[in-house]
Amino acid sequence: MIQMFHVYKNYEGSLTALSDITLKVDKGEFIFITGPSGAGKTTLLKLIFGTETPTEGQIIVDGRNQSRIDSKHIAYLRKKMGFVFQDFKLLPKRTVYENVALALEVMGIPPKDVKKSVLRALSYVGLRHRANYKPLTLSGGEQQRVAIARALVKEPTILLADEPTGNLDPDLAISIIDLFKDINIKGTTVVVATHDKMIIERANKRMIQIQRGRVVG
Repeated sequence: MIQMFHVYKNYEGSLTALSDITLKVDKGEFIFITGPSGAGKTTLLKLIFGTETPTEGQIIVDGRNQSRIDSKHIAYLRKKMGFVFQDFKLLPKRTVYENVALALEVMGIPPKDVKKSVLRALSYVGLRHRANYKPLTLSGGEQQRVAIARALVKEPTILLADEPTGNLDPDLAISIIDLFKDINIKGTTVVVATHDKMIIERANKRMIQIQRGRVVG
């Protein structure tokens, strides 16, 4: 499902974010990418998602080599992936429903189908009753679940999450990881970047450790 071969990512000023990354994530697998802040976890997820390009190396996602397809096909590939951010990235002036619907509207999905999919996604994360609320009226845990619903509404084959429990207390963090595990059981490949050892130990899934841009375990 996801393969990286000798991937490097350098930024201007000779900053090396990732160095010689080689890894494989099987279809339907749930893995954690772990390491301290600044280790390169977010950069790795962005490379998989296609919003960053590697300086060197090959990245294959869902059978497609990202370095050999054009931007149009990268955008198509990205539609099959969901991304959950640490800071939620919800639009404060739009309702919960509108935030989730936006993911489908930009894809040109008919309004009737959008409504059906959005309500199903909100029901799945337990927030259908909050559909007409604005994000800032919700708790942190509820906002994160809205962000998850937005990622899931596209029915992605791959779900990427960047420090999804970073702003949550331990009980809420556990509930979010349990939700990811449920999503994974239904067939979605899940990759979670986190430095939270507690949720990693509880989830009991494969872990890839990164330090200073290199895989160390």
